[in-house]
Amino acid sequence: MSEITYLKNNFLIAMPGMEGSSFSKSVTYLCQHDEEGALGLVINKPSTLTMGDIFKQLNVEAVRPGIAEIQVFMGGPVQPERGFVVHSPVGDWDSTLVVNDQLALTSSKDILEAISQDEGPDKWMVALGYAGWGSGQLENEIQNNAWLHGRADEDIIFDESIHQRWELAAHRIGVDISLMSTDAGHC
Repeated sequence: MSEITYLKNNFLIAMPGMEGSSFSKSVTYLCQHDEEGALGLVINKPSTLTMGDIFKQLNVEAVRPGIAEIQVFMGGPVQPERGFVVHSPVGDWDSTLVVNDQLALTSSKDILEAISQDEGPDKWMVALGYAGWGSGQLENEIQNNAWLHGRADEDIIFDESIHQRWELAAHRIGVDISLMSTDAGHC
C-alpha cells in the first residue's frame, strides 16, 4: 500500500479541462490537507470588492493611502460571506492556522483592523470564501486530471500580477499550460 502525500502549502493549478467551471484557470493555495479533507484559497480571482468595502463593514478607517483600493479575492465557493487573510509573517492573531514557518491563514477581525491601521503583517491578501474538499475528494480530482500541483511560492501569492498567476504557477513546476490539451490521452 502506498503512503498518501498531503499537499498542504502547495498550489493547485486548474487544468484546461476545467474551463467553464468556477475554478477555470485558477490557482488555489492549499492551507490545509489531511485525511479529513482539504481547504484552500483561490489566489487569482478578484472579486468586485475592495479593502475599502471590508473596512466600511467593520466600521474602521484605513490610515495608509491606497489601502482601501486593494482588491479582495474570491477565495472559493464555500462560505463566501466569510473573510480569510493569507499573510506573512505568521504573527499572533486570534484565529490563525499556521501553514508553514512563513505563511498563515487567519479568519479573525483583529488582523483586518490591524491592516487598516497599517499595523498588520508585511504581506497579505484577503479573500472571501474558500475552496473545500471532503476526505479523498481532492485526491480523486487530481487522479482525474482536474489539477496540477506544486510547491507554493510566496512571490506568486503576494507579488505577481493577478492575471499571470495561473501561467506562472504552472511554469514554476515546468509546465507550459498553454500547450496542455483538454482531452485525455488514454482510452
